[in-house]
Amino acid sequence: MSFIATPQSMHFADALALQSGASIRDYHLAFETYGQLNADRSNAVLVCHALNASHHVAGRYEGQDKSEGWWDNMIGPGKPVDTNRFFVIGVNNLGSCFGSTGPMHTHPDTGEVYGADFPVVTVEDWVNAQARLLNRLGIDRLAAVLGGSLGGMQALSWTLQYPERVRHAVVVASAPNLTAENIAFNEVARRAIVTDPDFHGGHFYRHGVIPKRGLRIARMIGHITYLSDDVMNEKFGRQLREGIDLKYSTQDVEFQIESYLRYQGDKFSDYFDANTYLLITRALDYFDPARAFGGNLTQALARATAKFLLVSFTTDWRFSPKRSREIVKALLDNRRDVSYAEIDAPHGHDAFLLDDARYMSVMSSYFDSIAKELA
Repeated sequence: MSFIATPQSMHFADALALQSGASIRDYHLAFETYGQLNADRSNAVLVCHALNASHHVAGRYEGQDKSEGWWDNMIGPGKPVDTNRFFVIGVNNLGSCFGSTGPMHTHPDTGEVYGADFPVVTVEDWVNAQARLLNRLGIDRLAAVLGGSLGGMQALSWTLQYPERVRHAVVVASAPNLTAENIAFNEVARRAIVTDPDFHGGHFYRHGVIPKRGLRIARMIGHITYLSDDVMNEKFGRQLREGIDLKYSTQDVEFQIESYLRYQGDKFSDYFDANTYLLITRALDYFDPARAFGGNLTQALARATAKFLLVSFTTDWRFSPKRSREIVKALLDNRRDVSYAEIDAPHGHDAFLLDDARYMSVMSSYFDSIAKELA
């Protein structure tokens, strides 16, 4: 049974300057903490979330049996990131729809809901906001920063923006930037949303509607890319829905995979915000620390002083092992301390959330070594 988690919120009155040149003030960050901060405040682990996740990383909520955090298999007492030894912090990013200030909240200057006027945010902006929260918590240096996918990009960016504040960085199923194919998938998903008649240029809140059709399609596109071909074939193959035969229809749902994708799309459209989807996929597109160095990743990562663990999965074609190896090479070129594990797992990009024994063993061993450093 998971432990009980308690959501918290912190208010920041002062403006946060953003990479775009805009700024945001009078905002809140939702967060959760697990475990105890030790006497010298050296055992803190920051967990950065991916696209549709939140600050609810581990544990469950009081009175809600099916409310486990999205990385509950990884974080908790006796788990790879052991909360008996580490003080773990999960933060919901600015622009999200799970408690931190986002497009559905009120602009302090206008009194109107932000909607499409919410400023564009980047990975670097999120890291700066997280650093402010850690300052408030009295944490000067992290034992580790940990993230998968988009969260891994944040972990990498922490080592470049605040190198002196990070001992270890654990970057899972991530990349130093998106490929053209990845940007293309994001753009198709965004077009599905912005062309939904209920989108209203991002100000759909005023109209009392939600662009659910666009959100459903965006989620379906994303979900296809998170799974491997092997997993989809094993799970669904060409199976028809139970109790039906071919209808020779262009519009009916006949195959199990169609039914599954529609279910995932429907569920997603009930809880995720359309403007948030646009913002977060744009942050993914923009992330590219090597851009300021003429595309030279080795030069870009020269600022990092942390020790690194990188993990990739063989069937992850969205963030392939090749992309993790690019980071490994650039770090080794800079003579940094790097460990790398490439896990032969069939689950595609979603593998970083699942219970592969080899993956869990790698994570346990690495965090064991961090705990011994702190002892």
